[in-house]
Amino acid sequence: MDFSTKLIRNGFETDKYTGALSIPIYQASTYSQRSSDCDGEYEYARSQNPTREALEKTIALLENGTNGYAFSSGMAATSSVLSIFSQGDHLIICKDVYGGTFRVATGLFPNFGIEITFVDMTDIKEIKKNIKPNTKGIYLETPSNPLMKITDIKEVVSIAKNKGMITMLDNTFMSPYLQRPLDLGVDIVIHSATKFIGGHSDVLGGLVVVRDDDLAKRIKFVQMSFGAVLGPQDCWLLLRGLKTLKVRMDYQQESAKKIAYWLCSHEAVKRVYYPGLEEHPGKEVHDGQSYGPGAVLSFETKTDEAARSFLNKVESILAVSLGGVETIVSYPTKMSHGAMPKEVKKDLGISDRLIRISVGLEYTQDLIADFDRAFNY
Repeated sequence: MDFSTKLIRNGFETDKYTGALSIPIYQASTYSQRSSDCDGEYEYARSQNPTREALEKTIALLENGTNGYAFSSGMAATSSVLSIFSQGDHLIICKDVYGGTFRVATGLFPNFGIEITFVDMTDIKEIKKNIKPNTKGIYLETPSNPLMKITDIKEVVSIAKNKGMITMLDNTFMSPYLQRPLDLGVDIVIHSATKFIGGHSDVLGGLVVVRDDDLAKRIKFVQMSFGAVLGPQDCWLLLRGLKTLKVRMDYQQESAKKIAYWLCSHEAVKRVYYPGLEEHPGKEVHDGQSYGPGAVLSFETKTDEAARSFLNKVESILAVSLGGVETIVSYPTKMSHGAMPKEVKKDLGISDRLIRISVGLEYTQDLIADFDRAFNY
C-alpha cells in the first residue's frame, strides 16, 4: 500500500462503534471494569486512551514500526527516550542538535550521571573516535537544525550495531513521509508532532516509534512513570493533520526549492542551507536515505544590516516553530538555539546573520516578493 493511502486507510479511518469517519475524542480519565479482576480493555487514561491508541498505532504504521507512543510535547518525547539510559552510561549526540535537546542534554541528564559528548556526525571518524566502553547510544538529527547538515544514517547504524549501542533519530524535519529511519536500521524514531505532522500550528505533541520489543517495554515504562502523555483532543488534532501530510509537504517542498534557488542568486545572501540544492554538502547521502529535501531551509546574509532588515520588514510570520500551513521565519540564535551558549553557537556557525524559513502553503511568488521587499534596507 502506498504511503499516501496509508495516511487515509490505516485501520482507524472509522469508529468501530458508530461508523463515524473520525475517531471520537474519548475525554475520559478512567474506565468501568467488568469485574474486580480489572479485565477491561482500558483502565486509566495515563496508561491507555482509545484516541491516543489510534494515533500511536497510526504513527507506528507510517514509520514501519511496531509500537508508537504519544507524548505531551516533542521535548517530552525526547526526554523520555533519553530516560531509558542509566547512571554511568555515555551518549553521543550530534553537535548541531535542536536547542531544546541541547538544554536537557547539558542541564538535566548529567545530574543523573549520564555522560554526553557532542560530535560532528557528518564525520564518521569523529563518531568512532568518541566511542567509549560505556557508550550506550547515539542520537542523530538529519537534516540537522538549523544548518541542514546530513548524517549518513546507515553508516552510524553500522557503527552502533557493531558496538551494541542504541540509535535514536529526531525525524521532525522530514516526517515519516520523506524519511523512514527504522527502515535504515535506526532503533528509535522521535518526532516533534507539533510541526509537520500536526501541520496547522494548533497542537503540541511528541511521538516515538520503535520495532524492538525490549525497547518498546522500556519506553512504555517511562511513559507510564512520567505520565507526560498526550491528551485525547491533541491526539485527535494530530490524526486529522496526518491525513493531509503528503499533499501539504509535496507543495511546501516544491515551493522551498524555488525559494532556495532564488535566495542563492540574491545579492544580500552569502549562503543557503538546503538539501535540495545540488551544491549542498551531503546531498547525495540525503537523496539515498530520504524521499525529498523537505520544506525547511536556512540562509546567511552577507551583512548584519541585511539580516536585521529582513527580520524587521518581512511580512511572513516571525515566530518559533515550523511545519505549519503558514510560512514561518525564525531567528535560530535567539529562538530555537537560544539556550546554547554563545561560544557553542559560534563554533557551530549559528551566527546573528542566520535565518531559518519553514515554507508554508502560500503562493510561492508572493513569498519571494515578500522576502525581496524585506531585504531593502
